[in-house]
Amino acid sequence: MNEQDAVSSIVQTNTGKHIQAHGGGILKVDDTYYWVGEDKSDGSAFQNINCYSSKNLVEWKYEGAILTRQGSGDLGPNRVIERPKIIYNRSTKQYVAWMHIDSSNYGEAKAGVATGSTVCGQYTYKTSVQPLGFQSRDMGLFVDDDDKAYLLTEDRKNGLRIDALSDDYLTVRTSTYLWKDSIEAPAMIKKDGVYFMFGSKLTGWDPNDNVYSTASKISGPWSSWKTFADSGSKTYTSQTNFILPMGDGAIYMGDRWVSSNLMRSTYVWLPLQLSGTTATMKNSVSWVPNVSSGSMTSGPSESFYEGESAELSGGAKSVSCSGCSGKNAAGYIGGSQSGSANFATVSSSATTRTTIRIKYLNEDKSQRFADVSVNGAAAQRVAFLPCGTSDPESSSLHADLKSGTNTVKIGISDGTWGPDIDRLMVPSS
Repeated sequence: MNEQDAVSSIVQTNTGKHIQAHGGGILKVDDTYYWVGEDKSDGSAFQNINCYSSKNLVEWKYEGAILTRQGSGDLGPNRVIERPKIIYNRSTKQYVAWMHIDSSNYGEAKAGVATGSTVCGQYTYKTSVQPLGFQSRDMGLFVDDDDKAYLLTEDRKNGLRIDALSDDYLTVRTSTYLWKDSIEAPAMIKKDGVYFMFGSKLTGWDPNDNVYSTASKISGPWSSWKTFADSGSKTYTSQTNFILPMGDGAIYMGDRWVSSNLMRSTYVWLPLQLSGTTATMKNSVSWVPNVSSGSMTSGPSESFYEGESAELSGGAKSVSCSGCSGKNAAGYIGGSQSGSANFATVSSSATTRTTIRIKYLNEDKSQRFADVSVNGAAAQRVAFLPCGTSDPESSSLHADLKSGTNTVKIGISDGTWGPDIDRLMVPSS
């Protein structure tokens, strides 16, 4: 990942691991946001549908898996389960999850449904179908103002469909609209009486310039498809998975897929502007969501602290890094000598909780870990995804800073190797 990313590798606050919630969606219950998505820790075959919670859309807690791999059937080994979404049925008081169900060669093209009594609890898997007899691959869900729910489903032979669900949301009732265009990764939002459908062109795991269509009625007519991000940016190297309402606009949630090692895949979240029948989105290094006000503001400027300039001890030393900002990094973190890097002069203009980005290198095929302590507080375990190249990526750390000078120490003492540290990027205000 590079410094044009809106969201770096997101780390769970209670486990230190990289969040595994790909192709997912968010449901807000009272003052808490719940994020469900695919676990790609071990590749493309189904492992879990994970659920995370957050009060502020920034710090996420792992709650558990709502569905896990079974010995056989749709949830069995070597199955494909993708793009899970959850909605709540006010009448039945049940949470309903729909997801793409398939064989390993994508030969079944079905949609599956499950129910739960709590949003992040154990769900009961019901069945899978080809909705109204048609293929169903990438999918999404939408609940209208009148509580009517719709399955958004890509039918490879015919196009992109909107299908009305039954009153209990458990079966597909009728077809509402069909685009004959080849569009996948559907996500819908309604703003000021206008329906917006977002989607991606069919380019496999590779990104493209995603598009949107609008209508005043969900049954159409719908407008022609138009791009909403900078032309040629390939939607800032991402693919649509969900659109979350926020204040007068929305948050675009996208996946940045790495097909060669899916657990390396990350997320791109960006403010999405909706005005009349127009949607626009610009890239941003960082930005700040305020869930209480519904505002989305530009992130503060950052101060940089080079890893090779930190106090290195226990075997840690400066190493060459062609892709790093100073052409060097703090290497040999951890290991048998428990190497560490201590940043002793990290400045903050306020006493506040903030997000520190750690630029790093990890050329393994799996995550590395490090323990990070700020101002001598209890260390937080932080995961660092594989980079796959000599270009640094970034992980995030949420920490309390005091006004003035702070210390940040990065190391690990269990004998494993941590990442090479390119630099810290700390908000300056």
